[in-house]
Amino acid sequence: MRSTPEHLPEHLRATIGLRVDLIDTPALVVDLDAMERNIQRMAEFAHKHQVRWRPHAKMHKSAEIALQLEKAGARGHCVQKVSEAEALAAGGVADLYISNEVLGGAKLLRAARLAAQLAARGGRLGIAVDSEEGITRLSEAMRVAGSDAGIDVFVEIDVGQGRCGVPPGPAALALAQAVAAQPRLHFAGLQAYHGSAQHLRSAAERRAAIAHAVQAAADTRALIEAAGLPVPLVTGSGTGTLVHEAASGVYGELQAGSFLFMDADYAANERESAQPAFEHALFVKTQVISARPTHVVCDAGHKSHALDSGMPLVWGLPPERALRYANGGDEHGVLHATGPKARLPALGRMLWLVPGHCDPTVNLHDYLIGVRGGLAHGVVERVIRVDARGAVT
Repeated sequence: MRSTPEHLPEHLRATIGLRVDLIDTPALVVDLDAMERNIQRMAEFAHKHQVRWRPHAKMHKSAEIALQLEKAGARGHCVQKVSEAEALAAGGVADLYISNEVLGGAKLLRAARLAAQLAARGGRLGIAVDSEEGITRLSEAMRVAGSDAGIDVFVEIDVGQGRCGVPPGPAALALAQAVAAQPRLHFAGLQAYHGSAQHLRSAAERRAAIAHAVQAAADTRALIEAAGLPVPLVTGSGTGTLVHEAASGVYGELQAGSFLFMDADYAANERESAQPAFEHALFVKTQVISARPTHVVCDAGHKSHALDSGMPLVWGLPPERALRYANGGDEHGVLHATGPKARLPALGRMLWLVPGHCDPTVNLHDYLIGVRGGLAHGVVERVIRVDARGAVT
């Protein structure tokens, strides 16, 4: 559902149609042309490898963008929180998978009610589990909600992340059988995501990590099927490793989300030759507000972009004129000249930053400014609401 101008704050309505140089700062800007090229490349990649793609909406948190991805061929969306699922469902997304464990009673009851609502619209809700307690609580929530719509349940196995998930093998079989024994729960397959492998810098390291994950998922699937229980789907993967899961013959669905915007951390990876050439599409526009002989200061601090994956990159400069961004606090970034021919930008100069991590950066903003025609000469085409901003329950 596209944000209509009449529902936007006045200052944002006024930006539509403006040249990019007139966008006030700091602002989170999406290069719509680059984003759409990334979508097309991902759609073509998934089609070529005959796998489904279910992008992770925890990255963009926008029902409008989710529907645009689904129009291009995405098979529903992943989320991490019940509240994210609720926000996207309210915006028209009907096929959602909470690829995370939920244990709280109130949240599970909300999930059960959402499952019924989506089913009534012809949609579906899925959820991940990694404990018998979680299965019991989910089943009880479905009973209390009084819906026979059912919910898809994926057993999560730990394929190397060291976070959620049971060990591959017999523990996963026991949980799959426990799910299948509950009348309102539908065993839908295995959740097998190796998050830390996404950010291993060398292609060889990522290849080795996912080879282990693929083998663990394949062995676990075989064990469950040998016990007489079909495993409809193995789902997982991310932007950093999708070439390996797609070619594995084991994973039937890719959950990559960051490909849409491509942050600085992902761009630091050695690129696989088979990986689509995704582009940066998310930028923080900032302005130089103070100048000294040794440095300048811009108005985008860590209230404007996340720092958990490192500092943002100053975009659009050749290496010999490179600037280095240093954290200056909540509202300030400090820029230093590092290239041999670099000059500090003048007071008032507008600059573009590529965030280190797109997901938490988006979560800092209520709206994304969508620009058509590039960062140099484009204009604001639309303003996109971040529907699930702050959706942490």
